Amino acid sequence: MRSPRLAALELRRFGRGRLPRAALVALLVLPLLYGALYLWSFWDPYGRLDRIPVALVNDDKGATAGGKKITAGDDIVEGLRDSRTFEWHEVSDEEARAGVEDGTYYLSLTMPADFSRRIASSSGDSPETGALRVRTNDANNYIVGQISRTVFNEVRSAASTKTSRNFLDKIFVSFSDIHDKTVTAARGADRLNSGIGKAEKGSKDLADGLKEAKGGSGKLAKGLKKLDTGSGDLQEGSRQVADGTQALADKVNGVYAKAGPFIRTNEKTIGDTARLVSDSAKAVKDNLDVLVKVAPGAARTAHASAAVLDEVYRKRCEPATLPDPACPDLKRARTAAEEVATVADDLNTLIADQNGSLKTMRANLGTLQKQADALAERAPHLSEDVDDAVKKINKLNTGAHKVAAGAEKLHTGLGTAHTGAVTLDKGIGTAKSGAETLHGGLYKLSDGSGKLAGGLHSGAKKIPDYDKQDRDRRTGVMADPVQLASHDLHKAPNYGTGFAPYFIPLSLWVGAMVAYMLIPPLNRRALAAGSPAWRIAFAGWLPVVAVGVLQVAALMAVLHWAIGLQMVRAAGTVGFLFLVTACFAAIVQWLNARFGAAGRILVLALLMLQLTSAGGTYPVQTSPGFFNAIHPYLPMSYIVEALRRLITGGGLGPVWQACGVLTAFTAGALALTALAARRRQVWTLDRLHPELSL
Repeated sequence: MRSPRLAALELRRFGRGRLPRAALVALLVLPLLYGALYLWSFWDPYGRLDRIPVALVNDDKGATAGGKKITAGDDIVEGLRDSRTFEWHEVSDEEARAGVEDGTYYLSLTMPADFSRRIASSSGDSPETGALRVRTNDANNYIVGQISRTVFNEVRSAASTKTSRNFLDKIFVSFSDIHDKTVTAARGADRLNSGIGKAEKGSKDLADGLKEAKGGSGKLAKGLKKLDTGSGDLQEGSRQVADGTQALADKVNGVYAKAGPFIRTNEKTIGDTARLVSDSAKAVKDNLDVLVKVAPGAARTAHASAAVLDEVYRKRCEPATLPDPACPDLKRARTAAEEVATVADDLNTLIADQNGSLKTMRANLGTLQKQADALAERAPHLSEDVDDAVKKINKLNTGAHKVAAGAEKLHTGLGTAHTGAVTLDKGIGTAKSGAETLHGGLYKLSDGSGKLAGGLHSGAKKIPDYDKQDRDRRTGVMADPVQLASHDLHKAPNYGTGFAPYFIPLSLWVGAMVAYMLIPPLNRRALAAGSPAWRIAFAGWLPVVAVGVLQVAALMAVLHWAIGLQMVRAAGTVGFLFLVTACFAAIVQWLNARFGAAGRILVLALLMLQLTSAGGTYPVQTSPGFFNAIHPYLPMSYIVEALRRLITGGGLGPVWQACGVLTAFTAGALALTALAARRRQVWTLDRLHPELSL
């Protein structure tokens, strides 16, 4: 009997009762329990994250920077609400901590109280990093913790980008301020250069002026030296005048003491004499220069007059026997004439000694003239005014002494002035040298200020001056300079589509494994009839392949129309899965045919090895070395890679490679099954009494 007919007879057994029919239905539906249900549960978990309860704590108190209120915590909370990433519950920090601990919330996100202040500090002197606090509990769910780290990294990146934009905007505003200040500084440097140029010219004029002043100060010193010498002479002359006036005052006072009575009794004579003195003083004052010449003669005349009066007195009064009433007057007149002669001698001597003080003497003579006139006018009342006359003479004496003292001070002052003039001359010389040095320095400074102004103008052109639009564009680029230009060549639309290449072959392997629990791997009728081994192998393989085809049809129909699996190459995917189920049936058949009851354990073990080494979830390179070593030698490794290309798209190279590998595995497994069938045609005690039966 041929293998297809034997396979049909094997399948026909499932229609002979309710239980076999139920077993066949269960056999067809079983892959759905692995494929459809698994994929349905994993289909789009990221699309339902808004159902995950997460605690949100906003303790941020805000801050102020640059006169603006910053509420970074409120901004993040508002953004999270709009994103609907999780099911956010705004609670206190204590509630969040307790909720994460007892499982009420899977995790918590906290904005601390100083969050805005730390962000605002980026524009100050002591910038600080703002920190978002995430609290997870892997005892609740490990995967949620992993997802949250990805989501919160995006939140942190967005918050950092916004903060960077604000910070960089201030930097660009500062650039504009610096540009404006530099332009202002350049203009100031221009004015400075102009001012220094004027100062340089002024320093030259100053140096020239100090040169002239040096010559003048030298002349001043020499002139003051001469004045000092003259003031010495003046001091000496005024001292001699004071001595003379002192002698005069002493004489007058002495004469007055003697002539007082005479004055009272001879007021007319005194008046006449006073007029004579006034006239004489006037004549002397008017002819002071002549006085110097005639003073000696006047002295001689005074002496002659005194001699005449003396002679008259001797002749008239000394030999007289009877008293002459005029004798007392003559005696007094003689005495007065002698005193006048003495005064004339003193005056002659004084004039001779004080030739340089004639001006002072002329003033004194003018005073004497006035006093003599006053004396003449007051002669009738001379006794009353004599006291005033004596006082004035004494005052004249005092004035002469003051003149002498002033002359002494003048001499001292001129000496000091001379010393100061010498010092001034030296100082002006030093100032002249300093002015010349200043001129040289200002010349260099003028050149440097010109270069400074040029440099500032050049620098101002190089400093950027951004307007608001330009600032916005640049801050956007610098705050987030690297954009991820993501281009997914063959993007899986959801999580389930990405895992379908892994769960579909798993379900088909389980389907084949269960099928051979209901269908014997080797057809008993063919074995009993002594059919060829290859026919026996095909007779046990074809029924399971037929069931596998139905399993593939049922599974893919549910995945496509019920769950929504979209395949780029739907027909190719279904055809490839037919080959997959044929390969799995051949491998499971051989293990059961060769190892009997132990083969079922090997089938399960081989499934575990394929699941852990196929790279269906994480790349196989991330697995330990053992799984990398067995990866190339197991069929599911190639099946997963081929299904990815058939479902999501891409090159068909891995598909053709998988087809070749599966064909080889199928042929090899069938050959080994035929060999096992050959062996099964020989009965042994182990077959009659197996050690283990499942």
